[in-house]
Amino acid sequence: MTQVTKETNIGDILDACRDTAPFFLSMGMHCLGCPSARGESIEQACMVHGVDPDEFVEQLNEFLAQK
Repeated sequence: MTQVTKETNIGDILDACRDTAPFFLSMGMHCLGCPSARGESIEQACMVHGVDPDEFVEQLNEFLAQK
């Protein structure tokens, strides 16, 4: 996975690159293994956790570009 969007599924991101888990943990998403969390989009998770989805996607994409 080289780039994500707000619509990208969290489970797909984690399956492609487990090293992204700390990004989700830092937003307060501590249940990464539960089915509902893995089925959410980045935008949905950000909404629930009060995080700006555009900033979050930008950070993830910067990280993934270095991989």
